[in-house]
Amino acid sequence: MAEIRVADEAGACYGVQRALDMVREAAAAEPGAVRTLGPLIHNPTVVSDLGARGVEVVESPERAAGKTLVLRTHGVTPEVEDAARAACPQVIDATCPFVKRAHNAAEQLTREGYQVIVVGEAGHPEVEGTVGHAPEAIVVGSAAELEGVKIARRVGVVVQTTMRKAILQEVVDALIGQAEEVRLIDTICKATSDRQRAAAALAKEADVMVVIGGRNSANTTRLAEICRAACPQTHHVEGADELDAVWFEGARLIGVTAGASTPQDQIEAVCARIKDQSKADA
Repeated sequence: MAEIRVADEAGACYGVQRALDMVREAAAAEPGAVRTLGPLIHNPTVVSDLGARGVEVVESPERAAGKTLVLRTHGVTPEVEDAARAACPQVIDATCPFVKRAHNAAEQLTREGYQVIVVGEAGHPEVEGTVGHAPEAIVVGSAAELEGVKIARRVGVVVQTTMRKAILQEVVDALIGQAEEVRLIDTICKATSDRQRAAAALAKEADVMVVIGGRNSANTTRLAEICRAACPQTHHVEGADELDAVWFEGARLIGVTAGASTPQDQIEAVCARIKDQSKADA
């Protein structure tokens, strides 16, 4: 039977677990009266489970008027937060503390007169929230996207918490020489870096890699990309029901990792299903 090994660092990070605990506690205290502003985290299975507990997803604060509203882990702009507090009697801020750090960094650089560049995925909720704290900020997802951008004399850089350090370094390297001063506040979350490092190490040894997490999750998608570079037989799944026994035929080591929005019970369910399928193959 194949060995099934979970990466040393995998699954729900502090910010995600904190948010889940906050919402579940609120839902238990006020059944049917809790709403989240957008999906709490990028994990459809978790969002569906919260829905079963009576926690509905709304797309604007006005749709939660009179209810308890939870601000998602990705954070929101100051304007949206103000609207939430105006519309709802109770607002629970479940923004990840590390995302808050990126917001504060963007504000600080703006106050100090830097041209702010956010290294991240344009349109991602976290990036939109960060830009809300530095309205003139420029968002780039790679060094190539700096082409055609007018670079100021003093540039301040912050980064989406789930970006790869290699991409951040490429952007900073490209800015050096264009600006007289480049100030970086590295807001990549350590949990993200740790998961990427552990996933890469395991993928180098594994015959097959399974990456667990929402397909709408930026950090999980990056984990899959990292794993695939070292292990072509990498499969990104949202749950155990997506596994295919054919993937594991002849495998000696099956590696498993999971994005920062993936709770432990989902990892355990996937490992149990892989074990059953591997037994069948044996």
